[in-house]
Amino acid sequence: MSVDTPAAPVPVPAPAQAPAYVVAVRALCDFTARAGDLDLRFVPTPTAQEGVAGHTLVTGRRGPGYQAEVSLCADFGPLHVRGRADGYDPDANRLEEIKTVRGEAAVPDNHRHLHWAQAKIYGCLLCRKLGLPGIDVAVVYFDIVGQREHPVVQHFTADALDAFFVQTCERFLQWAQAELAHRQARDAALARLAFPHPAFRTGQRELAQAVYNANRAGRTLLAQAPTGIGKSIGTLFPLLKAMPGQGIDKAFFLSARSTGRGVALQAAQALRSHGAQPLRVIELVARDKACEHPELACHGESCPLARGFYDRLPAARAAAREVAVRDRAAVRTLALAHGICPYYLAQELVRWSDVVVADYNYYFDRSALLYALTVANGWRAGVLVDEAHNLVERGRAMYTAELDPHALRDARRGAPPAVGRPLARLARHWSALARQADAAYEVLPEVPAPLLRALDDCCAAVLAHMTEQPASVAPALQRFYFDALHFSRLAEQLDANSLFDIQRPAVAAKAGRGNHARLCLRNVIPAPFLRPRFAAAHSVTLFSATLDPAAFYFDTLGLPADCAHVVVPSPFRAEQLSVRIASRISTRYARRGQSLPAIAALMANQFHARHGNYLAFFSSHEYLQQAVSNFTQVHPDIPHWVQSRGMDEAAQAAFLSAFVPGGAGIGFAVLGGAFAEGVDLPGERLIGAFVATLGLPQFNAVNEQFRARMQSAFGQGYDYAYLYPGLRKVVQAAGRVIRTQQDEGVVYLIDDRFAAPEVRRLLPEWWQIDPAA
Repeated sequence: MSVDTPAAPVPVPAPAQAPAYVVAVRALCDFTARAGDLDLRFVPTPTAQEGVAGHTLVTGRRGPGYQAEVSLCADFGPLHVRGRADGYDPDANRLEEIKTVRGEAAVPDNHRHLHWAQAKIYGCLLCRKLGLPGIDVAVVYFDIVGQREHPVVQHFTADALDAFFVQTCERFLQWAQAELAHRQARDAALARLAFPHPAFRTGQRELAQAVYNANRAGRTLLAQAPTGIGKSIGTLFPLLKAMPGQGIDKAFFLSARSTGRGVALQAAQALRSHGAQPLRVIELVARDKACEHPELACHGESCPLARGFYDRLPAARAAAREVAVRDRAAVRTLALAHGICPYYLAQELVRWSDVVVADYNYYFDRSALLYALTVANGWRAGVLVDEAHNLVERGRAMYTAELDPHALRDARRGAPPAVGRPLARLARHWSALARQADAAYEVLPEVPAPLLRALDDCCAAVLAHMTEQPASVAPALQRFYFDALHFSRLAEQLDANSLFDIQRPAVAAKAGRGNHARLCLRNVIPAPFLRPRFAAAHSVTLFSATLDPAAFYFDTLGLPADCAHVVVPSPFRAEQLSVRIASRISTRYARRGQSLPAIAALMANQFHARHGNYLAFFSSHEYLQQAVSNFTQVHPDIPHWVQSRGMDEAAQAAFLSAFVPGGAGIGFAVLGGAFAEGVDLPGERLIGAFVATLGLPQFNAVNEQFRARMQSAFGQGYDYAYLYPGLRKVVQAAGRVIRTQQDEGVVYLIDDRFAAPEVRRLLPEWWQIDPAA
């Protein structure tokens, strides 16, 4: 079916009393049983792997007749409630709900209330299934650190459990019926949805067809499509078209940058305005951007927006039904009107949204919210990964952990004795490891077991302290705790796809001062961590203008073997872009100082030949500042503006605002930075770019380890570690110039290495290159 052809009529819905709304026991209880404050003092919970291991250990201790993972379900009007009870002992007639905890921390009352609601629902379903008159229900808290069980047992009659089940379902039923009506209206609207513009742009239809087919087939898709063809709406539209026929519950649009999220929200709004009015859209932003009281802790005793959060949540949730596009500003308005936290309200609203616009982390990180909800609720999710070339570096960062000796020193300062002693033991093991050699950089095959045990002891001690005296925990101690916990968990999964390295400052190494060494678990190939994320989705589409060569992304990201691949030809004509290689200039590190006068002269000559707005890209802030200093001394008459370190969103917007139609000047920026991709400056807003250097990662000990690991895994160490990442930055930066089929401009590639055949073959085919600029 063509992506812009209306689908077949939506089937007539089943009678009202036929089970039609499927809800997991956990989701049902989340909705009905949560009460009181938002309390995040106990966020440090076991990992999913630790939880599974804990459940396996507890159930393995039971007798031979014990039944683990008991599938249960029941209907209540249109509700179909389903789930798996952790275990049932027929001899003792005891159902168990197992909850793993890290350390002997007390579980807050509102969490216990939720756990008991789940256990009682499972008890009811089991009594119905087996015809039992009553049953013992146990919530078993298992401490994965001490390997101890703490069971709490109550006996219930089947009638009492049944009454609780009915009461719970009745509380949820009205909401479920409204959600059923919304889903039917949404799917009917999406089935009729037409493309919101008069016609597809060149290449846009081919991209949309590939995305639609991938979602129909439930496959992963790697799609390379040129800049400027409208990839955001060209991917979101076909995914929405596929949702009714494939029973897709959610569309996740994931971006590496806030600008990408903004474009996705605009695309969703355009689709709503052209026929998809029932569509609910939610934007998730980082906690530091959404938090109203960053100086306060996330619990009711500290933050007023956490106090009574779950008591006020139902009213806020109901009000959100009247707000279809819940971007950052809309969620904040909703939250503050009901006196609750905007950040966590947005997370609650994910369950009742159709399109979720968020950062990569929300699906691909270790503790990713969207991935966890997808697995827990059995959602069919269609995932769109914008500017997917960024996922390699971002994936590495998600699964990398570093321990800073200065952070340990700060954590020890003022720590209570119960915490100070394990921190001191950790410091001794740390120093002993660092003193084993005096090399400034060293890679070890594994993290020594004594260091890991000391690290686990520290985590347990800090957690116990946080539990007993949450108000007295120093920020430095808390920060170190989270870093240590992340490091410890990644250490359990260390293999050839990551490396454990030690970095010693040269002075400290010579002096034998091991306590100055940094310890890092550094991910090189994120594929093993990302594969489960691809597998959990109905379909994942990764799209970008720079996904060449495809084998690099297949290998490093761990794409499925049946992943489809499409390359959309460029709609632009070669005569639109003059590409010139400045082959007489070398920007190699040793010659950068000598390159500056020649680069300044080249830029000035081009500016005087054609007045307008230009971007000049340099490989680092240091090189950038050198270039600016040299250029302004020689050409003070040419307007310029400069990217600085750590620019916030307002400063970035101010930088871009200088690129006005009819303007004339040069913006200096960092290659691979905020202005090198995802920036749209069509027409006269930008008529040219200068790209100094190939963008190759710095030659150092760490990157040489990356090269060696890539060589071992894929046989292309230099290309995978240096050449492909560098040339991708260059092509992205050059792609800022031509954004529409009416644009014309020039790009200077400044370095003699751009003329080499192995480099030229990685540049876009539609470019016609002048090698003698």
